[in-house]
Amino acid sequence: MSNGSQILVFKDMGLVSQVFDETSLGSLRGHIAVGHARYSTTGASVWENAQPTFRATAHGSIALGHNGNLVNTARLADMVADLPRQDGRATQVAATNDTDLVTALLAGQVDDDGKPLTSEQAAARILPEVRGAFSLVFMDETTLYAARDPQGIRPLVLGRLDRGWVVASESAALDICGASFVREIEPGELIAIDENGIRTSRFAEAKPKGCVFEYVYLARPDTDIAGRSVYLSRVEMGRKLAKEAPVDADLVIATPESGTPAAIGYAEASGIPYGSGLVKNAYVGRTFIQPSQTIRQLGIRLKLNPLKEVIKGKRLVVVDDSIVRGNTQRALVKMLREAGAAEIHVRISSPPVKWPCFFGIDFATRAELIANGMTIDEIGTSMGADSLAYISLDGMIEATTIAKPNLCRACFDGEYPMELPDPELLGKQLLETELAGGTDAADALRRP
Repeated sequence: MSNGSQILVFKDMGLVSQVFDETSLGSLRGHIAVGHARYSTTGASVWENAQPTFRATAHGSIALGHNGNLVNTARLADMVADLPRQDGRATQVAATNDTDLVTALLAGQVDDDGKPLTSEQAAARILPEVRGAFSLVFMDETTLYAARDPQGIRPLVLGRLDRGWVVASESAALDICGASFVREIEPGELIAIDENGIRTSRFAEAKPKGCVFEYVYLARPDTDIAGRSVYLSRVEMGRKLAKEAPVDADLVIATPESGTPAAIGYAEASGIPYGSGLVKNAYVGRTFIQPSQTIRQLGIRLKLNPLKEVIKGKRLVVVDDSIVRGNTQRALVKMLREAGAAEIHVRISSPPVKWPCFFGIDFATRAELIANGMTIDEIGTSMGADSLAYISLDGMIEATTIAKPNLCRACFDGEYPMELPDPELLGKQLLETELAGGTDAADALRRP
């Protein structure tokens, strides 16, 4: 938060509701602010890696938040090490994530005479050097900036308030704060907002490759991406799934909440009634993004409870959005069996996830993915289902209404939207293991 002369940073570990209360929010006074809720994809879940990241410079300060994940982290670390020292400020790196490196680079740029560049000048120099997925919001004392990678892998939108502007990672956030949607930040675009209004520049040519997994799972259902409703895309995925993988059953139920739209679509297209067979505990977060496997497995049981009276004796179609590791579905099938389901037919509204994502989804090695080394029937058997079927890749893509060449489908088909460095230069703990004298990501692309 900036009051025009200085930036105050307030951040901590935990949920937003645990970090902020009325007192802490009341202490944040100013006219520019950036906020961030971190889902760690580079670096451990520790306070030092919480965002926004911050740097003091010779001409002011920079605070930055980042949605996405970079693939040239090792190169950026070398660039930080080569920065000219400014009383030790710009090159001090306590965090071990790619975001902190970008902040350090923005803060450490000087001209040929050794004079510090402005934030905008530094961004024009540094952003073309950054590779991977990045939707950035950053600020100095007087200006708010936003930038999106040339592929536009992660969403970033611009909104308008009566007395100001808003930049957010999802259009739903604009609705919440009462802002009107203006447009998406374009891939390869840098915008700056200050007391004189908004200005825009381009640091790279746009080569759209939006993440298809946003439509499947990551984005909120009430968000629009590239002009397409995420909710309608998920319902249409369910409709297509029903046509591609029909089954005789009595009831369609969803794995709430992310499987619900596709389950509604499946029921509509199949004519099988849709019902609520599982109750979700509203106080447990998304199990996919829990930082440890133990918490994930506990979270599944804590998160869902079957309605025995609804499912007992029924042949069920259980619709979910994706299978990554298989833990959720395995525990779910077991619960439904114990609750008296006669048959359990699992239907998935995305294809098998067979390849790691290096652009902001936390599965970094192929060994973590259940679809590697197992056929679909084997996966279904391993989780105890009577049958298992996935939507086709083309069916999923058609549901988004986005042209296939404009989508990143790498986690499904292994076709990455940009050249990747050597496997040993990839991985969530790259910077931490480099500091310790080694890397742990050599198996990132290997078959298990």
